[in-house]
Amino acid sequence: MKRIGSLLLVCALVIGLFTGCRSNESKSGALKVAAIETAYGAQMWQEVCKAFTEQTGIEVELTTDKNLEDVISGPMQNGEYPDVVHLATGRPAGLTEQMIKQKALYPLDKVLESTVPGENKKVSEKIAGGFTDTSLTNPYGDGKTYLAPMFYSPCGLFYNQKLFTEKGWTVPTTWEEMWELGDKAKAEGIALFTYPTAGYFDAFFFALMYSIGGAAFFDKATHYAEGIWDSAEAKTVFSILDKLASYTHEKTPAQANNQDFTKNQLMVMQNEALFMPNGTWIVGEMAQAESTLTNEFAWGMTALPAVNSNGAGYSFCWFEQAWIPAGAESKEAAEQFIAFLYSDKACEIFANTPIQSESGTTVKSNAIQPVLGIADKLEGNNKLFFSIYDNGAKAAMGGFAAFKEIPGIDISTVFFQPIDSLVAGTLTIEEYVTNIKTASDQMRANLLQ
Repeated sequence: MKRIGSLLLVCALVIGLFTGCRSNESKSGALKVAAIETAYGAQMWQEVCKAFTEQTGIEVELTTDKNLEDVISGPMQNGEYPDVVHLATGRPAGLTEQMIKQKALYPLDKVLESTVPGENKKVSEKIAGGFTDTSLTNPYGDGKTYLAPMFYSPCGLFYNQKLFTEKGWTVPTTWEEMWELGDKAKAEGIALFTYPTAGYFDAFFFALMYSIGGAAFFDKATHYAEGIWDSAEAKTVFSILDKLASYTHEKTPAQANNQDFTKNQLMVMQNEALFMPNGTWIVGEMAQAESTLTNEFAWGMTALPAVNSNGAGYSFCWFEQAWIPAGAESKEAAEQFIAFLYSDKACEIFANTPIQSESGTTVKSNAIQPVLGIADKLEGNNKLFFSIYDNGAKAAMGGFAAFKEIPGIDISTVFFQPIDSLVAGTLTIEEYVTNIKTASDQMRANLLQ
């Protein structure tokens, strides 16, 4: 979210746009790869590029930057495209969403049917089931995959396992049990719920829809089906959200911003609130804060509760994406590169490259690919988190369908940001629902086909 403020630095970035992962000099004819630099660091991408070149003989020019959109958008507008881009949906700049809306992505079906370089399995045989069957990878509903699923993170409700052990409390498996626990916690001055920012309700909202109405309701809701928000399932969704707002720590909305969100996360770590929605990245993000805690603490994670004892709890699986621009020059080499991302070698590099944590210690990058059997190779917190689907939770995947640009309307401001006002008491659940219905009508009328 940070922006580069120096004109000289911008110029330097543009001039050196595609510097190589093996050299600082531009290599004519090399495959151009651009990857967002996140908390996983840039070194793992350098190592993967090197391994790809060793396997295939194809040279790679790698660009990594924390503000990748700033670096590649200008050249792309001038027709100079990377061949492969790793940049997930859901980022503030929305570059990937723009490419989807402009239908400027190259289909990856040949990648899925190709053999992983250096191995004897097809890419489709290595990717875990369901990951290439969602709107996050198949945005047009035309049976084609345009975005490759990358590093994934099960999302759910995070809590302090030590507190539950100390109190003798059981993690709720239904919403009725959740409200009962909320009343117990309130009696001891602990809120049931908090959240980092309203944006974290994406994974929460999706898992909640799955738990209430399954894939059928989810698909209708995320494609803005007419009348869907008046259905019995939708009424249950909003009833739970409204009640949960009343159980949310009163300070949450004021701190639910990019500057103060860690204060809300600390509420769970310091026993001021029981649960918060989050993803597996929370451990690294709060590692320094964890080292300063004065109370007993250990991470716990659970799926969203089921609606009733006969239902199932759901954990939304958030994953990043890689794609090939339709304007890329080296599409065949780009297809090989994306196929290589699912190799055992690449998975090992992504998961185990050393990085420096916020506390200054050296840890593993832990960028986990959605490859079958990969959880068996993990340990510690990651073993706990990535085995959530082995412990009874069902996976929820997907997102809202893409639509043509509508001035003043986007997914976050319609569905998630109003949560702050709902919790603060400045917006009623009825007003929230009315706004969603109005926006959904416009989204449905502008769906990308």
